[in-house]
Amino acid sequence: MDFKVEWFDKLASTNATMRERFLQGHKLRSGSIIAAREQTAGRGRQDRKWLTSPDSNLCFSLFIRTDAELAAVPSLTMAAALGVNDLLRGMGIRSIPKWPNDVLVGHRKICGILSERIEPEGIIVGIGLNVNMSTEEAEMIDRPATSILIESGWATELSKTLEALLPHLEYWIDEWQTGGFSNLREIWTEQAGPVGKPLTVRDGEIKKSGTLAGFGDHGELLLQTTDGLETIWSGDVS
Repeated sequence: MDFKVEWFDKLASTNATMRERFLQGHKLRSGSIIAAREQTAGRGRQDRKWLTSPDSNLCFSLFIRTDAELAAVPSLTMAAALGVNDLLRGMGIRSIPKWPNDVLVGHRKICGILSERIEPEGIIVGIGLNVNMSTEEAEMIDRPATSILIESGWATELSKTLEALLPHLEYWIDEWQTGGFSNLREIWTEQAGPVGKPLTVRDGEIKKSGTLAGFGDHGELLLQTTDGLETIWSGDVS
């Protein structure tokens, strides 16, 4: 994949900026990236805020041109999570992907991913990776969080972090484009599992508990409950 990176000192949201370009009639090629050193109005799942102070976290959006169906979007998010996980493990950070769109170290979030379908062009993959977030900044977040700096003790230039991440993203996105979630299933289940692990999934006011039975054809979570096998497309897993 031929990546083309465009850096900004500050943006409200990299996903929103990229989406606006499509609304304005721009034709972006696959591999286009918009990255920001500061993001003031980013968002995650369920409209949670994803903010970043200058040069603290890596926030960028990657466009993938594809005619894949809407149901395939979650598994592209999972492919991106595997790429981030490979980068972190290569740095000696014991991370794991968490269904459906996070990467954790222990029980603390280090990366979140939000993918959006842009009809009929393709998919925008927005990635927020905590790079130079301090312990003090992490403690101000309402959910447990960590960063590369906290875990390794090393401050890293954001552009160099993105440069190091791109080969890992390219590998797993190529796998996804070649065979969809079936090409990710084994490694995802190994790293985010194991099968049989007790889980509770919350989606708004709905809470379901059971054990992990695996993942469906598009990466949907299969939860074995006392009432039978449930198919879960979104939610917070604990």
